[in-house]
Amino acid sequence: MSALKQIQPTGDFSQPAEITEFLRRAARTPTVATAQGRLIFALDATASRQPTWDQACQLQGDMFAAAAERGGLAIQLAWYRGYGEFQVEPWLTVAAELQRRMSSVQCRGGLTQISRVLEHALQETQRHRLNALVFVGDCLEEAVDPLCHQAGQLGVLGVPTFVFQEGQDADAARGFREIARLTLGAYCAFDAGSAGQLRELLKAVAIYATGGRPALEDFGKRQGRLIQQLTRQL
Repeated sequence: MSALKQIQPTGDFSQPAEITEFLRRAARTPTVATAQGRLIFALDATASRQPTWDQACQLQGDMFAAAAERGGLAIQLAWYRGYGEFQVEPWLTVAAELQRRMSSVQCRGGLTQISRVLEHALQETQRHRLNALVFVGDCLEEAVDPLCHQAGQLGVLGVPTFVFQEGQDADAARGFREIARLTLGAYCAFDAGSAGQLRELLKAVAIYATGGRPALEDFGKRQGRLIQQLTRQL
């Protein structure tokens, strides 16, 4: 994996531009009230992700904890690796079980399979409404146009995709931005130095999936400026 890139501030924003844009788009994303939020957490498990896989395990645990007081969150883990290997885990509501399953996965070399992630999300929301799709990856090795077509379908079905890119691959960034835009979701880049910010943003997505804007506003009051940038736009 190439060297990780720190998000750089631009203009007059008090927070990095990517985070500001993420919050702006997330604030505009429609939500559908359900008894329990349902979120697919999709991960690139190819070899380049191995150094930060443990961090991803911890972050999804924080998502569960943040959503628990808002009625709970059901997360389905999906990941790809190796030669065409694509795995979808059962829907889970216990963070420890999801962490156990993630910790048993060993990253393996292979090409990205983002198309399969989007196709699975489409099939899943046709069975039972999804509140959001979260994808964490560092590169994109597929044709972008077909991915954009799938993303557009998710947008029509009201499933926002929140894309978190690790690293600085410019081609991947362009594709990821389009996927987020077409689903009315959001894109944000991160590195090891911004893990704390990523953690807060993932918590925000989880709470948004379970309680909509009111829950997010309450979360922002307790968490400070980063999340309040989102709630001020509601």
